[in-house]
Amino acid sequence: MGGSQRGASVNLTDKRILVTGGTGFVGGFVVEELRRRGCGNVAAPGSKEFDLTEVSEVRRLMKEVRPQVVIHLAAVVGGIGANRVHPGEFFYKNMAMGLHLMEEARLSDVEKFTAVATICAYPKFTPVPFREEDLWKGYPEETNAPYGLAKKMLLVQGEAYWKEYGFHSICLLPVNLYGPRDNFDPASSHVIPALIKKCVDAKEAGAGKITVWGTGAASREFLYVEDCAKAIVLATERYDSPEPVNIGAGFEIPIRDLVPMIAKATGFEGTIVWDASKPDGQPRRMLDVSRARERFGFEASTGFEEGLRKTVEWYLGERAAGRVV
Repeated sequence: MGGSQRGASVNLTDKRILVTGGTGFVGGFVVEELRRRGCGNVAAPGSKEFDLTEVSEVRRLMKEVRPQVVIHLAAVVGGIGANRVHPGEFFYKNMAMGLHLMEEARLSDVEKFTAVATICAYPKFTPVPFREEDLWKGYPEETNAPYGLAKKMLLVQGEAYWKEYGFHSICLLPVNLYGPRDNFDPASSHVIPALIKKCVDAKEAGAGKITVWGTGAASREFLYVEDCAKAIVLATERYDSPEPVNIGAGFEIPIRDLVPMIAKATGFEGTIVWDASKPDGQPRRMLDVSRARERFGFEASTGFEEGLRKTVEWYLGERAAGRVV
């Protein structure tokens, strides 16, 4: 690769660090992990302070924070339903944020840029386990392709900037995440929080059944959010290559097995009805996570049942306190 080399390892404790999306689900845990490691100069502004789809706002952010390291987590995200309703918005806003932020970071002499993309960037029929080399072997699953491709451009932009400018950008591809503080809004939530809410609602209403989208045949891999935050910080510290890296736990579970697990964890004992008229989404998802282990020593440490229990406990606590609808 062309350009100057600044070393694979970065001591983050003495850097000015910008975390976009730092008030969001993953971002909040990333900020906590950075501070736990002794990073005292972390900026995590929210979308109300800076509209990252506007280049003038990104320039203002760079001028005010003067970051040496950028961790880009800001995104417009949602489950299958939200992706089907807002494909244009999801494409434009995610594309614009990444495009402007990386360019302004380059112009501001940022030393390290961590771009957090998505498993939705992979082709629909990627062989399991997904290997980074398979990223370009087909088109993503249709319901989330606009979002997945917009985030995938972070990888393309980062590789191009590395070659031409020696700009140190890394690109991470996290699998489906879950955990406390997730989004439980049924209009935009992902599968685990959506199912937890559905089961708890049904139990409280005394309903005898719940209806779940799809056939249950699709499989997913899930990574506990705190594990993902640790991976992002580890990669920012230790990884220095334009090659993308999967971030996951290295297992898969069929949705037909996931739903009974969530029902049990929430205490819902009714019937599960599958609505096969609704899409399953991508048929299978499971990552090859060997590159993350080999390049910067990341391995997930939270078991799925443990993580699910913690997530349900958090949600029930928030619900009892009236902090979630």
